[in-house]
Amino acid sequence: MDDLALREQAEEHLRSLAGPEAKLRDDQWTAISALVSQRRRALVVQRTGWGKSAVYFIATALLRSLGEGPTVIVSPLLALMRNQVEAAARAGVRAATINSANLGKWQEVQDAVTAGDVDVLLVSPERLNNPDFRDNVLPSLTASAGLLVVDEAHCISDWGHDFRPDYRRLRTLLGELPEGVPVLATTATANDRVVRDVADQLGIGGTQTLVLRGPLDRESLHLAVVTLPSPAARLGWLAEKLTELPGSGIIYTLTVSAAEDVASFLRERGFEVAAYSGKTDPAERERAEADLLANRVKALVATSALGMGFDKPDLGFVVHLGAPQSPIAYYQQIGRAGRGVQRAEVLLLPGREDRDIWQYFASLAFPPEHIVRQVLDALAGSDRPLSTAALEPMVELSRSRLEVVLKVLDVDGAVHRVRGGWVSTGGPWHYDGERYGRLGEARRAEQQAMLDYQATDGCRMEFLLRQLDDPTAAPCGRCDNCTGRRWSVEVSGQASTAAQDRLNRPGVEIAPRRMWPSGMSGLGVPLSGKIPAGQQAEEGRALGRLTDIGWGNRLRDLLAENTPDQPVPDDVFQACVQVLAAWKWSQRPSGVVTIGSRRRPKLVASLGERLASIGRLTYLGEVTSAGEGSRRSNSAQRLAGLWQGLRAPESLAADGPVLLVDDLVDSGWTMTLAARLLREGGAPAVLPFALAVTN
Repeated sequence: MDDLALREQAEEHLRSLAGPEAKLRDDQWTAISALVSQRRRALVVQRTGWGKSAVYFIATALLRSLGEGPTVIVSPLLALMRNQVEAAARAGVRAATINSANLGKWQEVQDAVTAGDVDVLLVSPERLNNPDFRDNVLPSLTASAGLLVVDEAHCISDWGHDFRPDYRRLRTLLGELPEGVPVLATTATANDRVVRDVADQLGIGGTQTLVLRGPLDRESLHLAVVTLPSPAARLGWLAEKLTELPGSGIIYTLTVSAAEDVASFLRERGFEVAAYSGKTDPAERERAEADLLANRVKALVATSALGMGFDKPDLGFVVHLGAPQSPIAYYQQIGRAGRGVQRAEVLLLPGREDRDIWQYFASLAFPPEHIVRQVLDALAGSDRPLSTAALEPMVELSRSRLEVVLKVLDVDGAVHRVRGGWVSTGGPWHYDGERYGRLGEARRAEQQAMLDYQATDGCRMEFLLRQLDDPTAAPCGRCDNCTGRRWSVEVSGQASTAAQDRLNRPGVEIAPRRMWPSGMSGLGVPLSGKIPAGQQAEEGRALGRLTDIGWGNRLRDLLAENTPDQPVPDDVFQACVQVLAAWKWSQRPSGVVTIGSRRRPKLVASLGERLASIGRLTYLGEVTSAGEGSRRSNSAQRLAGLWQGLRAPESLAADGPVLLVDDLVDSGWTMTLAARLLREGGAPAVLPFALAVTN
């Protein structure tokens, strides 16, 4: 087929996808031609809404008409997959997915692919190393694929703002593709370093990658920064200005608790909004997405879980309550807005707590070498596969960090995932401390750039585009600095008071632990399985979360390592009294026990004694500890560090429930083990109470 006939077919498919007036952009056609006629590998870096998905759906339709196999799209998010399936149908392309949410349909989907009834198969990057998928499904897909697409390709690069270890397995997949299978990678957020990295990875085997890079500015976006003095002012301002924002949109927060708190406040103020995070039930998330797409809600209050690929052309605004730690991540999120409207408002409301949250996320970076070696040594010393649950007690890593380390080691060839867990390959492995150090420096530079974005008196869009190394970056003429038009920072007394009252509302639940961690016997601790009912704590309460936008700020200051130990401040104590007064316990406590603290003994003791005094309860003493387990280790390590070190008060004369008081609940094992001791000592029930929980 000659180029003229091929382009006409491509234009026809585009009209089916985007409407009768749609015409291919020059770079769209260049990419399609390279994939279909030349069977090349291409990297397309274009702004959100440019039409990257049209390239791979049209290329798929053309390749299928030439008798080629199905397209395999590696896509990072279920929300993105749902949008892609719907878009494929508009292009006349039959699409299906294999992901963690439809395990029961894998065989049905595989059969449809084999029968030729599926043109596009979307898979999540995590599937690439699922043993069943990798060993039974992937080989036949690789052998028969007509096109491989890597969506959100910046995830391949550890220099990208959303690097995912699972994406690095694509190097292996690319190396195993039959000769002549075209490959397309797409992203809207890649600077020069990420582009070079991804292009090099696509060019495995000496294949030269075609890079098509266009201007990233979108003329509909109007950027502004609104600096307000406090969380209450920001929340009150948002409640007053939300009706002025066009259409429906997204309000981003940095933490799950902030998303839930903001959504709750806005609902109290009469707005139709919903919270959306990685902890939201999948069915609720899908329902929330549908409500936003149909404009049944004014906004979703979301974490970054609502990010890449969410496609709503008429999204009228994006507001950030708190700044992301990277200008590139910020650009990616604001790219959700303004695709199909003439004007969309993009507002950043930074907070002083942003840097604390950035610092917390930075603490979760790739761990030091000696801890990674613990993982390798544990696997090397085992004669059978070890699951993550079995590995966890052997290493000083939380479950989530352990999983990341295993994925990196797997990609590096040091470990391998099999049925039943992980095994050592016995191969050599080098800890690339220099690279991890450079990554840390890059992250710190990105955080400073985000602060510079807030402070700049130049064009805000130009600033972001220069962070993305866009050669066309120039003053936009639309942002608050270009126009001199600024949002008012006035907040009515009524709105500010309502917001302050909401943020001052104390009290969050502490869910009791029900199961001991796996593998405790290997650490010399004779605890396993379900915690007996007679040893469990009841549901507890805390004044607030460290990640809250209300009490979180006050509690982070009070519990910071550089804050001197002191008796409990009056404002904090009075808030604790409010929490206890609102606690609907089945039986009022009769006594108070504190957990002895080496770091904040005055704070914890004074809190317990004052609560006992004001509540006319008996102060029964403290649970003492011979040593404290690391707060940064996992559940098993934390529990093992506490085991046999805790001691209950010598004479526990408790004729009713005991209020067990501490400053901070992190893993929850101190409270759990102390409650077990008190229950065994005769306490009929134990009610945990703390100033703060970590999340």
